[in-house]
Formats: sequence, structure tokens, C-alpha cells
Amino acid sequence: MAWPNIFQRGALLSRFSHHHMVVFLLTFFSYSLLHASRKTFSNVKVSISKQWTPSAFNKSTELLPVEIWSSNHLFPSAEEATLFLGTLDTIFLFSYAVGLFISGIVGDRLNLRWVLSFGMCSSALVVFIFGTLTEWLHFYNKGLYCSLWILNGLLQSTGWPCVVAVMGNWFGKAGRGVVFGLWSACASVGNILGACLASSVLQYGYEYAFLVTAAVQFAGGIVIFFGLLVSPEEIGIPGIETEENFEEDSHRPLINGAENEDEAEPNYSIQEGNTVSQVKAISFYQACCLPGVIAYSLAYACLKLVNYSFFFWLPFYLSNNFGWKEAEADQLSIWYDVGGIIGGTLQGFISDMLQKRAPVLALSLLLAIGSLVGYSRSPNDKSINALLMAITGFFIGGPSNMISSAISADLGRQELIQGSSEALATVTGIVDGTGSIGAAVGQYLVSLIQDNLGWMWVFYFFILMGSFSWIHSS
Repeated sequence: MAWPNIFQRGALLSRFSHHHMVVFLLTFFSYSLLHASRKTFSNVKVSISKQWTPSAFNKSTELLPVEIWSSNHLFPSAEEATLFLGTLDTIFLFSYAVGLFISGIVGDRLNLRWVLSFGMCSSALVVFIFGTLTEWLHFYNKGLYCSLWILNGLLQSTGWPCVVAVMGNWFGKAGRGVVFGLWSACASVGNILGACLASSVLQYGYEYAFLVTAAVQFAGGIVIFFGLLVSPEEIGIPGIETEENFEEDSHRPLINGAENEDEAEPNYSIQEGNTVSQVKAISFYQACCLPGVIAYSLAYACLKLVNYSFFFWLPFYLSNNFGWKEAEADQLSIWYDVGGIIGGTLQGFISDMLQKRAPVLALSLLLAIGSLVGYSRSPNDKSINALLMAITGFFIGGPSNMISSAISADLGRQELIQGSSEALATVTGIVDGTGSIGAAVGQYLVSLIQDNLGWMWVFYFFILMGSFSWIHSS
């Protein structure tokens, strides 16, 4: 058990609790704002679709000149407009996945605060141009929309590798599981924030939803530039490597349960010497060769596919399969996020107690398979469905949060790197980038399976992906 180490680590953290809290909150809300802009786009799709097919308004607005609505007429029907919006989602996910690999490498070579602030502010400008400026100028062009959304995916990819790396610099492995488990709720908070911001101004036009979200995100990027401390060393506080020198085997990640050091001993050396100040960022290939990186990246690709499929398709599934109203389905789907938040925090806490993450993760993924089987057979009862949904979120969203945050930080701080923080962003980018590729492919496969075979086969597909994730992480 790790009680003594956790108490010692708690004593060290208590000396700098103010700085740790500020870093926690700034990184938490910076990624929340990035997720809020993604959620805004999802919430205003109906309004955008109507604007791109203005012939729908021609019957009720007889005074509207034909030449005006014809210039807006991108698509002959709402169905084709909706299909294009779905294409934009896929384009965004693929560009976001590619960007994660690049952003991780850039983050380890430049100041993390600069990269994160640039990504937030630049993404805000792109969102403003995409949703607000084009509407104000009445300029509608499919090529422009695709180009802007590809650029937005690349810019938004700077967020996750940077915030995980900064958090990894400030919070050591002893309490990392529970801290990162709670902190990884930032995506769910961002979804709620985006929905609130969009709904508050949507009555004035969808362009104002983009305007408000972009303005808040841009302001957040400015705050990050002037207020975020990337590491304790910036203000003269010893880094977490220095504080943990008294702990035996302090840099071995908690993802490994090996008792023999030779089991985790690599056959190459990334760095030589013990001077941290002379450390350079490792290469992309070296990061891929770190023990556990490829295995957990593949596990996360399968798991994020399932997790994002619930995020994108759950309200539609509830309405389509049970005939519930769209508003009721949206509210009910929140229970999946609630289960994921609780699951990530509790599972992280248990992994801290055991000083091992792999057994906790493997057990959770095994139970996730059972929860998917149970949820696929949920009766037409909202209370039972919400309970099964929360359980499913607990065993899917929880491990997803653990891999993308705490385990990624562990992987980027292995003994092989000799205490360097210069692999955190690269490793995080590899893990989350691989996961995002799986999520992007999954959205197409889910729609294809559902259209041809039905929802039960979609759940069979989820169960198969969950099994693959369990195999790769075991």
C-alpha cells in the first residue's frame, strides 16, 4: 500500500498548494473552453442546415428576394446539408488526430504556455470566421468551410498534449491518479459550458453562438499566456523529480506491475548524464519505443472509438430506438458523462492506493464489456436506462480518462527518460492522436452498421472494440 508515500507527497504539495490550485484550474478551464467550441458547433447544426437551404424559408417569407436566398443555397435539401455537417465532423476528427502527433512534438520543444495560448487564440479566430464572419458577409462556400475546419482541428490539437504535460510537471505519481481523474472532467464541463453559451444567444442567430464561444476562448488564451506556470522551476520551486528522490524507484510509472527491473529495462538509452538542465526533447520514434506507449495507444484507439460514439450518437439512439423526445434524450445522456467523471476519479484513487494502474484498468475494461451487454438490453424505462447508462459511463469513460491523462503522464515520465519532462507532450500526443484516429473511423462505421444491420449490431461492434482495448492494455 502507498499510504506513507502519499502522506509524504501531500506534505510536499501543501507547501505550494496555491500554485498547484492555479495550475489545476487554468489547465482545466483552458481545455474546457476548447471543448465548448466543439459542442457549440454540434448544438447549432439545425440552424446552420436551415441557413444553407434557405428555400425552406421561401414559403413563409415571400418578400425575400430570390437572388438573396439563391446565393445562400449551398444544398437543395436539409438532408444534404446535414450530410455535409457530418463530413465536417469527420474532417475535424482526422485533422485533430494528425495535429496531436505534431503538437506533442512541438510542445516538447517550445514553451508549453506559448503553444497552448497560440492554439486557443488562433482556434477562436477560426471559429469566429467560420460561424460569424461568413454569416455577416453572407459568404457561403463549401471549400472554405472544409479548409477552416481542417485548420481548426490542427489548432485545437495543441490543447490536450500541453495541458497534460503541464499537469504532469506539477503533480507527481503518488497522487496523480485521483488528481488527474478529477481533472479529466474538463471535457464534460466544456460540453456543458458550450451548450449553455450557445443556447443563451441562439435566439439571435447561430452566428452569435459562435461569436460568444470564440470571444470567451480567445480571452482564455490571453489569460493562459500571462498566468500559466509551466513547471515549478519557473518560480524557483523544486520540480517533482527533486521532491521524489527520496522515494525508491521514483520514476517508474504505475502502469507497470513488474517486480523485476529487467522486465522494464529497455535495450537503448535516450539520454545520458544526470543533468536535467541539459535534457533535450526526445524524438517521435524514441517516444513510440518507450515501454507501453504503443500498447496503450492501440487500447485507447479502441476505447475512444466507443466513448466518442456514445458522445455523438447516444441522444440520437435514445430518440430513434425508444421514441423519446429529443430534449429528453439530451438531458438523459448527461448520465453517461456523470458516470465517466465518477469512474475516472475513483479508479484513479484506487490505482494510487495500489501503486499500480494496469490491474485497475484491466478490471474496469473487463467490466465495461459486461456493462455494454447490459445496456444494449435496456428496457424502455428512463430510470433503468439512466442507471445502466451511468454504469456504462463509469466503466468506459473512467478508463478513457485514465489512459488519456494519468497513464499518458506516467508513460512520459519513465525511468528511461531520467526525470526529463521533455517527453510528456510527445507521448500524450501519440496516445491521444491514435485514439482520435480510432474515434474518427468509428463514427463512419457506426453509421454504416446502424443503417444496414441495426442498433444491436452497433453494440456488438462496441463489445468487440472493448475486448480489443482490454487485450492491448492487459
